[in-house]
Amino acid sequence: MKWNIGKILSKRELYTPDKAALIFEDTPITYRELNRESNRVAHFFKEKGLKKGDRVAVDLVNCPEFLTCYFAAAKLGLIFVPLNYRLVSQELKYQINRCHCSFLVFNDQFSKYIDPIRDSLEVKKENYVCVRDKAHETPCPYWALDYHGTIEFYPFHEPFPDEVIDLDDPFIIMFTSGVTGNPKGAVLTHGQNYFKCFNIINYTDMRQDDIFQSQAPLCHSAGLCAVSTPALCRGATLLMRSKFDPEKFALDIETYKATLVFGLSTMMKFVLQTGILDKVDLSSVRFAYGGGEKTHQSFFDELDKKGLHLLPGFGQTENSAMALMPKNAPKSKNRSVGLSNFFTELWIQNEKGEKLGPGEIGQIMAIGPNVMKEYWDMPGETRATLVNDVLHTGDLGYMDEDGYLYIVDRVKDMYRSGAENVYPAEIESVLMDHPKIERVAVIGVPDEKWGETGKAFILCHKGKTIRFEEVVSFLEGRLAGFKFPKSIQLVDSMPTTVTGKLKKGVLKEQYC
Repeated sequence: MKWNIGKILSKRELYTPDKAALIFEDTPITYRELNRESNRVAHFFKEKGLKKGDRVAVDLVNCPEFLTCYFAAAKLGLIFVPLNYRLVSQELKYQINRCHCSFLVFNDQFSKYIDPIRDSLEVKKENYVCVRDKAHETPCPYWALDYHGTIEFYPFHEPFPDEVIDLDDPFIIMFTSGVTGNPKGAVLTHGQNYFKCFNIINYTDMRQDDIFQSQAPLCHSAGLCAVSTPALCRGATLLMRSKFDPEKFALDIETYKATLVFGLSTMMKFVLQTGILDKVDLSSVRFAYGGGEKTHQSFFDELDKKGLHLLPGFGQTENSAMALMPKNAPKSKNRSVGLSNFFTELWIQNEKGEKLGPGEIGQIMAIGPNVMKEYWDMPGETRATLVNDVLHTGDLGYMDEDGYLYIVDRVKDMYRSGAENVYPAEIESVLMDHPKIERVAVIGVPDEKWGETGKAFILCHKGKTIRFEEVVSFLEGRLAGFKFPKSIQLVDSMPTTVTGKLKKGVLKEQYC
């Protein structure tokens, strides 16, 4: 079917040209302005010789320029590669060259990571474009074009792609967080992104007069595919700032009377810690949902007390928001991440490929138009992960008799102690109730007697410390003895992804 994601802005300018598409740093940007800027970028890309299938990378914080490049790429059939803005030189080099990107748009603050590797990148010398911080009047590096100084001279009428764009064409290469190894580039098509839009619009009952508050990074599937694209497709208004500030996040809800809120668990914890929710009016919010790291129920209970009922969900880069908690779910389901979304079927499967019944733990499987097309340039990984269009998520879980999904652990995180399967997430969940513990990660390590035993890495609350004996004492009566970690290590910080997920591989490399 001949269509593309870029049509979203084209149609929005036609239908609601004067409506605010974004409110960025307190400045409204209309659908007309956003679409025309996107068209200028597309004409610039064309003049630079970019053609359908070419890869364009962006290393940008949340900003309007991210979205204009995104939709410009869509209108020409280019493949958009959003890079995590927390990456440093060698990580950027890996992802840019892995995709053979020939063009790079970046914030001036990241030039210090790009300059040292320019000679080893496949980006053409004339294809570096810098988005300057106007407030600080920072100059562009000599080797890059100034985004705004260049784009303003291009026409704003709709561009015509050199080749027809189909809904099945690849549009985004979104790198996974790399929790279990080198990041893999999940390829998402135009059509898959439309289904993601329909899914979120349906789930939130989104309306054109909605004000959507989110600070999820646009370089992540949550921010781009589960928030921004659906909101713009529906004609709602996005609230956006370049940086996350927990107090501003809460104050913006009151100031702009936000009706929809997306909050990553890590971010919302910071919001809670400020105490600001006791001082703001949240009555405008009719729907709030989120995701990210595994979160204890006490976190959701605390938000409820403050007047924000945040619904959990479960997703991956390969299939974002595959499970979502219904707004009317009974409290008995509060340990669940919800039901399969409208465009995904989920089931649990054992190692023999047999479908399991309610309460039985196995790998979570998924199929539907939300599921990625493939991993970029990784045919072996693709064959192992996508079998007859079925996504092997690599996550362990179970479903109850009503179809609610419960996450147990990553397949690769589970270890065997003696003859028993041990799920670190279960131990972590119990230890998170300890008043001294802020965060914990349990990893299986070699053991001469049992094959593997658990080692707990513990980050204590400020000013607190904990002994191994205290950990064992706390677990007694709460878990079977074979699940107890046999050692602990106190750490000053935990390595995490941009969405707050623990990077256990880094802990293994550093300490095991």
